[in-house]
This record gives sequence, C-alpha cells and structure tokens, in this order.
Amino acid sequence: MECLYSVHALLLYLRGVYYNQYTIFYKTMMKIITWNVNGIRAVERKKELQKLIDVYAPDVLCVQEIKGKVEQFSTYLTENDAYEQHYHSAEKPGYAGTGMWIRRDFLHDDDTVVFHTHVPHAPNADEGRVSHITLTRDGAVYDILSIYFPNGGKSEKAWDEKLEFFDCVLAYMNDLRAKGHTVIVGGDMNVAHTESDLARPKENDGKIGFHPRERAWMDRVLENDWVDVWRHNNPHVTDVYSWWDMITRARERNVGWRIDYFFADTAFVTQIDEVRYLDEQMGSDHCPLLMCCDV
Repeated sequence: MECLYSVHALLLYLRGVYYNQYTIFYKTMMKIITWNVNGIRAVERKKELQKLIDVYAPDVLCVQEIKGKVEQFSTYLTENDAYEQHYHSAEKPGYAGTGMWIRRDFLHDDDTVVFHTHVPHAPNADEGRVSHITLTRDGAVYDILSIYFPNGGKSEKAWDEKLEFFDCVLAYMNDLRAKGHTVIVGGDMNVAHTESDLARPKENDGKIGFHPRERAWMDRVLENDWVDVWRHNNPHVTDVYSWWDMITRARERNVGWRIDYFFADTAFVTQIDEVRYLDEQMGSDHCPLLMCCDV
C-alpha cells in the first residue's frame, strides 16, 4: 500500500502537482514564446510557424511584425482549433502589427481574457505595435504584452517618437504593477542594452539600436525593479543573439544583436523556471524567445 501511495504521489508531482499528507496544491506552468515573425503569412507559408507550435506548444504566443490584416490571414491564423487568436494590425498595409495567441486548453472555465491594443499616450498608435492580454485567474490578474518597439531610424521625428514610446511603455508597466497585477512584457525592443548584447559593439556605438539614450532607457527599466529575464539568468553569457541581418547572411556567422526580450517584475523571477532563445527556429530574421513560469 505504501508503494502504491508513493507512486501516486510521484505521478502527481510529475504532472506539476505538489503533494503532502494534508493537501494537494496545484501548480500551473505557463509557457510563453515571443517572436518577431517578420511577416506572419510568410512564416506560415514556410511551415515554420506550424513547426514552432508543434514542437513547443506554447500556452501564450506573442508575435510582432505580422505585416498584414486579419482579413488577409488563413484559417490557421484566425480560426485555429487550439488557440484563441488576437491581432492588432497597422493601418498601413504590410507593415508592423502585433498579435497574441492563447491556448484554449490552458484556460480554466472561470478564467477571463480581455484583449487590449494600446499603451496610454504612446505615439505610433496606428502602427499596431501593442497587443495585450489581461488574464484573470482565481483572483490574480496577469497582464501579458506583445510589443513591437519602433526602430526610430527613418527621421528625427521617428527617433523622438521612439524615445517617447519607450517612456510610455515603462510608465504603463509601472501603472499595471501598481494595481497589483503580474506584468510580463515580451517583444522586439529594437535596442541592445550592453556590449554583451551585440557582436560588434564598437562599430555600432552611438547608432540606432545601440544609442546611449536607448540604453539609458533600459537602465531605467532595471532601476524600476524590472528584470531582463534572460540576462538575469545568464549574466555572463555572450554570443547569444535574437536578430541577424539577412542581407549579409549574418546568422551563418552569428554576427547578431540581442534585441528581443522578456521583462518581468523582480519579485516574479522566483517563479520563472526556464528562459532561452530558440536559435534553431528558422523562418524569420529573428529567433523566438521562450519562457516557462509558474502561475
């Protein structure tokens, strides 16, 4: 009888359940992937999106640079049996845009999911740069955001708007946290924070994407008790990147930039079990970033 009891306890543990002699405590693991797909129809056409879903089966998928409108998308992208799918397209055809998928099997019967599409006061509101899900479960509120930050290199106005967008996002993160919500931000931030985050820092010092004012914003994010989750878990690791220039075939030489991130509150770090770049995943000039956490 004791042997059967032990086997039962082990099986419960392996299913993510903690067991003691008085109570069973259920633990839910949430697997989130963020990926700048550089055109969601193209990555679907290459079967690379399907490959990602089949291999990793994320509970939440954050996508950026979808480059299209919902009416242009296939049923796989809009009426998927396994996922609720939400998009925020740019008004300009074939440009920017974001989206979020949430696995139907991940949701409990009494969960509520609300989809939002803006950061208060942020510029570029017509470019579909923000997709945001608020998940309420057992009284806890989780805000998960998929954000495609502006590049800022087109003009002086675009540069100023990028810096303004940065500030608005940080203020919004702080506001959501102040409400007692758990906040997770995933996306293409379009900035490498430190010299360890790009292959050629000296050549790019002061340029868009590695400019002191962009990097200073990243400093402020950390000063506000947010964490760059991957770097927090890998403080001394180098030569890990998430974007490579396609024209120069930089990925073959691993001459890249780490500009795709997950941000989370400092207090949430203990609930994060894994975070890694899926650099074997093809289909885009970016690779996905995966994070597993307890909710």
